[in-house]
Amino acid sequence: MSKMFVKTGDTVMVLSGKSKGVKGEVIAVSPKENKVIVKKVNIVTKHVKPRKMGEPGGLIEVESALYASKVQLVCPKCGEATRVGRKKGGNRVCRKCGNEF
Repeated sequence: MSKMFVKTGDTVMVLSGKSKGVKGEVIAVSPKENKVIVKKVNIVTKHVKPRKMGEPGGLIEVESALYASKVQLVCPKCGEATRVGRKKGGNRVCRKCGNEF
């Protein structure tokens, strides 16, 4: 299990795939699988069976997981995708502008 550089609620940019260049918010993080789920990115169609009386079934669109290496954190100060550094206290630091977040 590796330590993740992104947390739930962070803004990230997708580096590769069909959603390349899209910015979105991280919904969920899975350190065991080294994957993240980003809002409105990597949309897949899922077949759903109605479970309760009156509940509709059919096709729904859901966000699927991405490998964490395919996303890069966006700095809240400069607004650019950047690599992440660490300070002594464990705070994350933007490599481009030096802002702590």
